[in-house]
Amino acid sequence: MAETNIILYGQVVIGPPGSGKTTYCNGMQQLLKAINRKVTVINLDPANDVLPYECSVDISELVTLSDVMDKLKLGPNGGLVYCMEYLETNLEWLSQKLTKLKDHYVIFDCPGQVELYTHYDSVQSIFRQLYKQHDMRFCAVNLVDSHSCNDPSKFISVVMTSLATMVHGLFRILNYAVITLITRLITKFVERS
Repeated sequence: MAETNIILYGQVVIGPPGSGKTTYCNGMQQLLKAINRKVTVINLDPANDVLPYECSVDISELVTLSDVMDKLKLGPNGGLVYCMEYLETNLEWLSQKLTKLKDHYVIFDCPGQVELYTHYDSVQSIFRQLYKQHDMRFCAVNLVDSHSCNDPSKFISVVMTSLATMVHGLFRILNYAVITLITRLITKFVERS
């Protein structure tokens, strides 16, 4: 009997630093577990060393930002670019771990450096290869801090950055923009009233 190919579904959580990506991943994991779904979170942020969620795969097992910065004398931005290129080169490491998670809904907690999605191809290449190798179906969840909605110029900047991320080709998939930390916006609105 022929083996049935299992389609793996998941979310790729992106957004600028401090937008709540890790908090979102933690909450989504809790929600899916509460409704008895098999869910796993994969940390692809080599700078994130404090994980509030159960992590099935952690990029820090392969490479960490602090090690790259120390050994290669790079700053944080160059270090993150190097880490993503290193993961791309060693994608078999991640691919083997994903093979064991074929019956799980997968949430990828990604780094917050916007340039990784708008100027460089490593992250784009990683997800294209995963899509091909594992027949994965992703949606991108682009988190945006509500603070960026207070001022028209900040809002336009966020919209343009989100659009650049989509147009660059990383996520030629279903995209959701989610405004986070909404209590900040509500508090400011109430204060003005």
